[in-house]
Amino acid sequence: MHSATPTDWNDANRALWDERVPLHAAGSFYDLDGFRAGADALRDFELAEVGDVTGRSLLHLQCHMGLDTLSWARHGAARVVGLDFSEPAVDVARSLAADLGLGQDRAAFVAADVYDAVEAVPDPAYDIVYTGGGALCWLPDIRRWAETAASLVAPGGFLYLAEFHPFTDVLDDETGSRIVRDYFDRDAQVYDIPGTYGSDSTDTVNNRSVEWQHPVGEVVTALAAAGLRIEFLREHDVSLFRRFETFEAQGGYYGFPAGRPRIPLMYSLKATRN
Repeated sequence: MHSATPTDWNDANRALWDERVPLHAAGSFYDLDGFRAGADALRDFELAEVGDVTGRSLLHLQCHMGLDTLSWARHGAARVVGLDFSEPAVDVARSLAADLGLGQDRAAFVAADVYDAVEAVPDPAYDIVYTGGGALCWLPDIRRWAETAASLVAPGGFLYLAEFHPFTDVLDDETGSRIVRDYFDRDAQVYDIPGTYGSDSTDTVNNRSVEWQHPVGEVVTALAAAGLRIEFLREHDVSLFRRFETFEAQGGYYGFPAGRPRIPLMYSLKATRN
């Protein structure tokens, strides 16, 4: 359902995520035991595109439970900081960091809205600002996000975004074969759906969410307007979860079966600060 932006959009979204954190922490989708044992949460194309992080500082905006954040520390980042608006998620992230033997000097987590990141994070700037994986749809103002994120990129550093392609949002939810929604719709999209992708449980109470579509062109333009130089924009024909019932597992990803015309399911970009 589309509507004007509800005044309680942020409170509703936070309540939804707060309730789902324990389900995600206990479920197989995130597999925290496997992660503690050494499983890498990062995707191969992210590792290739970000490159060597040894000795660098990295800020992860909208980090959820911190698995991606801590994976960058495992890959050699000198210091990682994760920010998320859900206190329970940040608590899990801090607990995971302790389980991995990473002190506050190597891995710190703060609970704050992404728009308040400049005031909330411990350092004025980072070599790498990393984000994505279903992060931008929760934000109403992509220009404000871009200005905030860009201001936290250190000179010579870069922002890296790996996100679900907004084109998938215009397709029907079953087969992904019909266009049923408006790609350029700017209204808030209000949903009331029990359960979560990260657990089999549908016994949830806070089920109302408020989300927005952000076309790729607007994201790129906002980052350029914020003073960053776009190094690349790449589109990928795989997704991180079974977005449509027609998807098949493909080597750790999901996508349409062979023989079907391909469309972009994710995109990634790198934007540098001179």
